[in-house]
This record gives sequence, structure tokens and C-alpha cells, in this order.
Amino acid sequence: MTTTLTWLGHGGWSIASGGAAILLDPFLTDSPVAQAKADEIAADFILVSHGHFDHIADVAGIAQRTGAKVIAAYEVASWLEQQHQVKDTLGMNLGGGVEMPFGRVEMTIAHHSSQLPDGSYGGNPAGFVLTLEGRKVYFACDTALFGDMQLIGARGLDLAVLPIGDLFTMGPADSIEAIRLLRPKRVAPAHYNTWPPIEQDASAWAEQVRTQTSAEPLVLAVGDTIDL
Repeated sequence: MTTTLTWLGHGGWSIASGGAAILLDPFLTDSPVAQAKADEIAADFILVSHGHFDHIADVAGIAQRTGAKVIAAYEVASWLEQQHQVKDTLGMNLGGGVEMPFGRVEMTIAHHSSQLPDGSYGGNPAGFVLTLEGRKVYFACDTALFGDMQLIGARGLDLAVLPIGDLFTMGPADSIEAIRLLRPKRVAPAHYNTWPPIEQDASAWAEQVRTQTSAEPLVLAVGDTIDL
């Protein structure tokens, strides 16, 4: 079976794999670039990387409507249960992994912050390595560049999704170094061009990827898909 990833804009993705509909950091209702609607999108599972508004704002509503299981850092999962009555959550922590019906979910470190919208402590921010139909995908999510990306890449990555917006995450220059450490076959940018402070030239970034790394760059418009 083919795994298909659809960019929802900003840091959000929809993933169809193993017969499941998986969302990562859906930010739709208040996003100026999103095309999908939070009250219509399908979800069996929702992965949440950290507690910032632009990654968690639609999670409770989608989970309540669909009954999706939310997988997140323990503190974020507990907050969704206690403050938003999300019934099905799975709290994880950095370095942990879990087998799910669609594949394996591993939670990696990310260098960022994770305060929840009401000011509550959101635990550690995270990235995810997903094993889907035998393919490995790394979502760095919101992070700075860090040297242990080399260890994440050592397992062999079919695709890496990296933020390039700068200001709140690593920018294009650091993302090139991240690609050198990760050594993915293909790489896609995210977390850029949502608002003016994180505007970037993705075509220029892609040319840097081609000339300075061995990865194939994939620049998507919002709503475009990648098949693994």
C-alpha cells in the first residue's frame, strides 16, 4: 500500500497509511494559508509535537468530533484530557516509541519550547520518526539545528520534513546543515510563509538542497501530496 502525505500548511500534515488517517499538528481554523477545514477533516490518530497555539489549536475539536487518539508528550496529553475532555490520549516522552495499527511512532528530541495556550507547562517539544509501510519519515517539527540529527539519520530516512521559516525555528541555512546530518533520500520544507515574519523563498532553498546535499528537495503548495 502507498503512504500519502498532504501538506496542510504551516507545520500541519495529513497522512494516509495502513488504512488510517493520521494528522500531525493540524492548524486550520486560524491559519491564513490552510485549505482544509477543522470541522471536516478526517482523523483516526493525531500527533502533536508541542503545545504552541499554531500546532494544537484545532486538536481538541477534531479529536472530539472524530474520536481520534491523540499521541503527544505526556503533559500535553494530560492537558487535553483535563482541560478539553479529549477521551482517547496516549502520553509519550522523548526517546520512547510505540507500535500503532498504522506503524511505529518514535518521539525524538527538538530544541524549542512548549507552553500551552493557557500558560500551562507543556513538557518537552518533540519531533517524530514514523515507520509507515516499511518507510521511515522524520518530522523535525519546530526545532533548532542540533548535532544528534546525525543519529536520527543513521537509521535511514526515506523523507525528512524540516522547518525553514527562521525566527522561531531553524532557517534555510541551518536546514541545509540538518540535511547533511540526516542524509534523507528526500526532504520537504515546512513552517514557513504562514505569516510575514517567517516568509522564505522555497525555490532558492530547493536549489541549495540540490547543490549542497545529496537529498532530493520537494517543495509543495498547500494541499499538495507526497507518495512514499
